[in-house]
Amino acid sequence: MKIQLVTNDNTALVQEFLQLPVRLYKNEPKWIRPLDKDIEAVFNPKTNKYFAHGSCVRWILQDDKGQTIGRVAAFVDKRAANKNNEQPTGGMGFFECINDKAAAYLLFDTCKQWLVEQGMEAMDGPINFGDRDKWWGLLVDGFEEPNYCMPYNHLYYKGLFEAYGFQDYFQQFTFRRVIAEAAPEKMKEKAQRIMDNPDYTFDYLHRNNMEKYAEDFRIIYNKAWAKHAGVREMPKAQAMNIMKQIKPILDEKLILFIYFQGQPVAFFIMLPEMNQVFKHFNGHFNQKNPLHLLKFLWYKRKVDKVFGVAFGVAPEQQGKGVESALMEYYRRFAHVPNYRYKTLEMNWIGDFNPKMVKVVKDIDSHVYKTHITYRKLFDENKPFSRCPAIR
Repeated sequence: MKIQLVTNDNTALVQEFLQLPVRLYKNEPKWIRPLDKDIEAVFNPKTNKYFAHGSCVRWILQDDKGQTIGRVAAFVDKRAANKNNEQPTGGMGFFECINDKAAAYLLFDTCKQWLVEQGMEAMDGPINFGDRDKWWGLLVDGFEEPNYCMPYNHLYYKGLFEAYGFQDYFQQFTFRRVIAEAAPEKMKEKAQRIMDNPDYTFDYLHRNNMEKYAEDFRIIYNKAWAKHAGVREMPKAQAMNIMKQIKPILDEKLILFIYFQGQPVAFFIMLPEMNQVFKHFNGHFNQKNPLHLLKFLWYKRKVDKVFGVAFGVAPEQQGKGVESALMEYYRRFAHVPNYRYKTLEMNWIGDFNPKMVKVVKDIDSHVYKTHITYRKLFDENKPFSRCPAIR
């Protein structure tokens, strides 16, 4: 077997990196091929801001006949390597491999060796060289159609990771709810108390005022999330960029806000689930191509699943029923005849965040998919610690 470094200027090897999953999952009906441009954006310094404070490398693995049988990437984020870690920790991801332990171990060893050279003492994986909302974790339960930019993999990968010595650092739960189902009475009572209080007001995003909602989102996000391990404070430019990115696909009444005495305190950002569209494109979508655009618009009309991208409540408002009020506000749009969306899946919530897990369970959602983020300590004599819980 032979490891080959993949560089962005080697078109043939880049194509091998992209095409390997097509062959590996050809008999997997639930697999949806990611868009090539979404994968390549991770490895392009012009599109991935993480190159400003990190480095990334990727490889393919070929057998003695020259057939590609595996791929992997390794990366270091200098800002996160030592933050909240007991040792400098890098990452590995985009792992795909035939069901062969020797091949998998060679890919893992290649990552480990490179990371050691970068001064790392452990690696997390499979994760992204980027934010946690994409390509993060190994799917271990709930092998249903993946959501947009969410990982899907073979069941046997779990055995390969764990046999090599990766340990469960944290579990990631994707919750699901049938939208038309009635809300639990307890949730409705909590929500009504908030909705009856004149200090609280409710709104949804309006396209003609994106800058305002980007700032409202940023304020809440920084209060609710920026103090958590691995999450940085969001600047204004990033918040506005997020809104610009989602503008072509957003549905205004899927992006909801609550205000207390005029100040933003909670948001729930949902989007139409775009993998229901992109599964018809076989990895290739060019929005400048008129045929692609027509095809996109046609299938977009048929989307019947909502993906909850982000949910946040300012700390001083948590536990008061604001979370329930957000869902009750959404119900007033959703519980109408012929509502197009049938199910809601929420972006993963880590088991290190028991408060948020409870919030989502309280709105009568259930775990639909489970991913695991693993950690491999290079010094096997060192005691292993799971990700600390948020208190």
